[in-house]
Amino acid sequence: MRTNEQVQTRRTTRRRFLKTTMLATGAMGAPMFIPRTALAAPGKPGANERIRVGAIGVGGRGKLLLEQLPDGAEIVALSDCNLPRAEAFKASQQADWPVYQDYRKVLDRQDVDAVIVATGEFQRVVPCIHACQAGKDIYAEKPLTLYVHEGRALVRAVRQYERILQVGTQQRSMEMNRVACELVRSGGLGKVREVRAMNYTGPSASPMPLPPEQPVPDGLDWNVWLNQSAWRPFNTSWMGWMQWRDFSGGEMTNWGAHGVDQIQWALGMDGTGPVEMRPLSEGPNGQVTMRYANGVPVNFVSEHGRGPMGGAVFTCEQGKIEINRNKFTSNPLDIAAELNKKIDVAEEERKWSDDLALWQARWHLQNWLDCIRSRELPVADVEIGHRSVTICHLANITRAVGRPLEWDPVKEQFVNDDEANGYLVRQRREGFELPEV
Repeated sequence: MRTNEQVQTRRTTRRRFLKTTMLATGAMGAPMFIPRTALAAPGKPGANERIRVGAIGVGGRGKLLLEQLPDGAEIVALSDCNLPRAEAFKASQQADWPVYQDYRKVLDRQDVDAVIVATGEFQRVVPCIHACQAGKDIYAEKPLTLYVHEGRALVRAVRQYERILQVGTQQRSMEMNRVACELVRSGGLGKVREVRAMNYTGPSASPMPLPPEQPVPDGLDWNVWLNQSAWRPFNTSWMGWMQWRDFSGGEMTNWGAHGVDQIQWALGMDGTGPVEMRPLSEGPNGQVTMRYANGVPVNFVSEHGRGPMGGAVFTCEQGKIEINRNKFTSNPLDIAAELNKKIDVAEEERKWSDDLALWQARWHLQNWLDCIRSRELPVADVEIGHRSVTICHLANITRAVGRPLEWDPVKEQFVNDDEANGYLVRQRREGFELPEV
């Protein structure tokens, strides 16, 4: 259990983190639709008031988050461009919530304090910025972004409109992960010599020629579903969007958003990133190595099934520790044994004993609700999520250019490399440009 002193220390650290990260720079976006409530600033919910939540995206992950919403919050509205998905969830819960195909109608509601944005990564940033402009706090699923510059635009919006945004990297709310990352970060095992991470696979190029056109399913707004991506006729193959580069960074940004986030946390690098990177092997799934300014190397080399998908292996002067989702192992074993003494193991087992253990998010959602009330930074603040997924994007860019690169984590651009910098932005389809902040 965490003491009051420990909680206060963490909060103080987050305040300091906010002051420093607001200095970071990035790209501004072009103007787009701003909701009617753009300048609204709903009052902070009182300590005993229920936080009223709207949903943007009610697919598999969105439904799970809504089902795990803690006491102290209530669902008041749903939206999904694939309307039957939202209607089906409403029916399954025997609820009478209003359901919209246009998420902006949720943002226009005065009885919505906050939103859960559980769309695909290519659909996520614009609704999040609109939510900021509408005065709503946000729980945004991961991966947070499709490319680097839209992440910085989102951070700017959150700070400009003074919103709380929790990124859905729920391992930040798991005690096993917290104590393990803290051990490495505090130097408890001495200097970090190497971090060995998964060689997460990248996305594939869209098939050419494009798959043949099929009838758009009833209730699906195909134009909105495509979002910023280039127009193409509907085909069911696109619904497996995570494999295509037009929509995703592949497993490098999917599971990598979790694993890299643990690396950043354990190394104490939440507000920055590596400075060098180079490919170790060729191709879109090639191995990549990176180096931080302090000399610590991070090697994306472990193949699937031979390493922690939700973490990494940290080799330090005094031993080795493997951090994964809600668990850790060590060599020598004494390291893990000592860490376990810091955890109420029985309580942790109770929390994660149900069938949803792998995807459990209730405690991460609770932190979000607590921070909506206190206005403290959440454990997975938008800057943290942006920085972590940026490293995933950098790995894919290194694979794409196939040569060593130098990265400036302050300016968030490659040094003297126009070709690599071209990958930091994407052409957005007309009507889905980034809102001006």
